[in-house]
Amino acid sequence: MEFRPSRFEIIPPIVKNILIINVLVFLATIVLGKQGIDLSEHLALYHWSSDKFKIWQFITHMFMHGNVSGPNPDYEGGFMHLFSNMFALWMFGAILENYFGPKRFLAFYLLCGVGAALIHLGVYSYELNVIHDAVARFQLNPTYKEYTSFLSQNHISIYSEYGQNFYGLKDAWTESPMDDAFGRTASTLLGKYQQLYVNQGTVGASGAIFGILFAFGYLFPNTMIYLYFFFPMKAKYFVALYALFELYAGVKNTAGDNVAHFAHLGGMVIAFIVIKIWNKTNRKNFY
Repeated sequence: MEFRPSRFEIIPPIVKNILIINVLVFLATIVLGKQGIDLSEHLALYHWSSDKFKIWQFITHMFMHGNVSGPNPDYEGGFMHLFSNMFALWMFGAILENYFGPKRFLAFYLLCGVGAALIHLGVYSYELNVIHDAVARFQLNPTYKEYTSFLSQNHISIYSEYGQNFYGLKDAWTESPMDDAFGRTASTLLGKYQQLYVNQGTVGASGAIFGILFAFGYLFPNTMIYLYFFFPMKAKYFVALYALFELYAGVKNTAGDNVAHFAHLGGMVIAFIVIKIWNKTNRKNFY
């Protein structure tokens, strides 16, 4: 199905306002961060077991991008996170808003974002349980062997926040593997790591954006997408390959990868469900 709009707005109202809100929140996060106020502490999405969790974060995290307000802000990375999401929003979202209409597009965007967040937290709960069990197992038998096994099985990167402490302790313990003092130190360190994992926030509109990407590929499967502006590929194949990559990356869970791959897949799943429901109830004729 090729898209042939009879009336087309390059930047329709909902897409325009989402773009504006995201840019304003991004700038506010930087400015307030320099004043010692970390907006991500209140607006990022935290797991429901964290003291930082608030119900509004299911919405607000969709308008936050990058680590630009913490003790070590990454402005370049934050800008690229914002730009990639907003470019995709404009590129594919503008077409969908023209197709759905403003109200339905806004509902679709929010449903994908919130649904992706719920799926992400579900997967995150599983990961938290794995870490909790691993820490408890180590504390019952705080040996050098169990410690190195924990680092390996949980993909602890030396470049993570606690990475240097983890591997510095490992190097020292290697020289005296029978010293019980290292076991006590490791127990304390793993407990702090577990708490850090619980209080790790998630930001970004990617869940909603991947929902939009899926909807575009589903509704306009034969429309050509030009990768890097040169390599043509039909939308249905582009979306399918992207979904497979996200599934692979999420399952592999590479050390140092802080991308919420299952949130991306979650956005796609929610988009599929919403479109199927709208089809079934004849609220919109997609064919």
